[in-house]
Amino acid sequence: MDTADRKHSIPVLYVTGSHYECGYEMGRTFKSHISTFLSSSKQLNEYLLPIYESAVGRKVYDQTLDFVKAKYPQYVNEIQGIADGSESEFYKLMLFHFDEILPNVTNQHNSEIESSGCSTIYLNNSTDSQHFLTHTEDAANESLNTFYLVSANVISDEPYGKFQVKEEKFTALCYPGHIGGYTMGYNSHGLVLTINTLVAKTLLINKAPRHFITRQLLTARNYEEAMEIIKDAGCGSADGFSVNMKFIGKNNTSDFNNIEVGPAIDYQSQMDVFKVSGDGSYIRCNHYLRLNIQEYSDYYMRATKARYVTLTNFPEPKCKEDIIKMLGDTSHDEHWVFRCKSEYGTKTICVGIFDFIKGTWSLYKGNPKDNKPVAVLHLDIDA
Repeated sequence: MDTADRKHSIPVLYVTGSHYECGYEMGRTFKSHISTFLSSSKQLNEYLLPIYESAVGRKVYDQTLDFVKAKYPQYVNEIQGIADGSESEFYKLMLFHFDEILPNVTNQHNSEIESSGCSTIYLNNSTDSQHFLTHTEDAANESLNTFYLVSANVISDEPYGKFQVKEEKFTALCYPGHIGGYTMGYNSHGLVLTINTLVAKTLLINKAPRHFITRQLLTARNYEEAMEIIKDAGCGSADGFSVNMKFIGKNNTSDFNNIEVGPAIDYQSQMDVFKVSGDGSYIRCNHYLRLNIQEYSDYYMRATKARYVTLTNFPEPKCKEDIIKMLGDTSHDEHWVFRCKSEYGTKTICVGIFDFIKGTWSLYKGNPKDNKPVAVLHLDIDA
């Protein structure tokens, strides 16, 4: 069972300013969280740093950094602000944002280092007024009591970056030292999203790391703009991920969409879109279901496929209580949906339930079958 000390609290930062200023306040406010995470992270200290410190690894890092500076200068400034505010080394924070690119490109992938997971369930049952997007955030053990929420209004003097955005308003769950976007959250235009990591076997350099695409996604004003951000014409994604998203609010009537994303081909991301129009449900874990992309065959794949089978073996959910039973399931011999075994390299650090009828986002630290939410936030949508 879970022997970790789950603190039943989630700190929240409300911040306004430029990308650097917002990043600086994130770093200054959560300095202790970031310091603890950096010093204890097995992924960083035993895996990423040795690769970075090699000649071939440093070359891939420098090349990737030059690329994101040119394409996403605003988010590089944000990460620099986090580093300065927390008095952390910039390159260590950037290594997390490059994720598996260095290990993959240098052929030093380590299957013993568990990647983050996540399980997502969407439900729309209009007959009983049940409409949810729900998500388990599975991450490294060191993230358990060090993550936080950031509600930001980022304002630039001039339109900034490839998509020429001047103002951003969003609320997102953030791993320590990370920019928002690659977890779950929403923006003021009504976009609600959760992300699932997908592990393609071959990743690319001189393409867009997924943490930056999903951070840019928090600026999307509508479905069409979101799809353009994910497609990233002229470049495309360096790695794989899955986006679960829906636009809500009085001006939005979009379908729920799951977008599988793979490493770029022909200068744009590989993409496959699955829509749920009207009533229905959808389940998502961490392996490709539709795109024909080769994946790593290791412990991580066994774990995600086991969770997926467990979830799909449940009767189709009809209400919030059904979903909570699924997200909190611990029935599998080895691979639980709510990951809380002491021997796991990753834990379910948080469960999020977006209620589109009530306009709320409930966040749980413990198993939702046995615990009440730590926080229930109102979705502040301008649309």
